[in-house]
Amino acid sequence: MKEKTVRVIKIGREALYEFLYENMISEEENLLQVSATEVMNHFAIDWEKEEFIFMAHQAEDADGELIPLPKEIQPETLLKALPETADSLLGRGKVYRDYSFEELKELCGENEDSEEK
Repeated sequence: MKEKTVRVIKIGREALYEFLYENMISEEENLLQVSATEVMNHFAIDWEKEEFIFMAHQAEDADGELIPLPKEIQPETLLKALPETADSLLGRGKVYRDYSFEELKELCGENEDSEEK
């Protein structure tokens, strides 16, 4: 690079979303301690609150049947309902928290009820 030169990348919302999601996928094994080929991913972003949620669950059961995320579990709803799991993704240690499908269904249901009031 030439002296006294600055290289700049400026991206918009969609490119930022894509960059964030693709980086989470590429770091998934390290961050979530799962095999990327054995999970399904779900994600959402709240631009106003500047929050992002990335979730992974086992893709197939013991018989090789797909395990879909239950329709009652909505990443956008969980984004509002769940606390942050880490202050940084760059530090050492566990940055995720495990929840059962049932726990997440309950959280989604509670959050939807409070939004309707």
